[in-house]
Amino acid sequence: MQQEELHLGTRVVDTGRGVRVHKKVTEHPHPIDQTLLHDELEVTRVEVGQIVAPADAPAPRYEGDTYIVPVLEEILVVEKRVRIKEELHITRVRRPVRHADTVFLKSEELIVERFDEATDVSRK
Repeated sequence: MQQEELHLGTRVVDTGRGVRVHKKVTEHPHPIDQTLLHDELEVTRVEVGQIVAPADAPAPRYEGDTYIVPVLEEILVVEKRVRIKEELHITRVRRPVRHADTVFLKSEELIVERFDEATDVSRK
């Protein structure tokens, strides 16, 4: 006698088709009313120009709602003075001085000769 048998199993089959998923988001408005605090800083530069000793330099401080920060700078103070170191005293003194020396002087002598007459004229 013949009997039929059944074998069951699974397998993965590529059908070539992708899957598409859609998502729909809906928004519902919800009003809020809240007071928020926002701080702003105003910076004002105030020229002071005061000379103080380093030990007396002021520290940052509050005056009401204002925070005051002193801006310090070191400056070099150079003092220039004039001192008379010495004097030069110059006096003109005239003194006669004898001068003896030997100098050489040149002199020229002209001699003129004429042959048209028998006279000889010489000039010095």
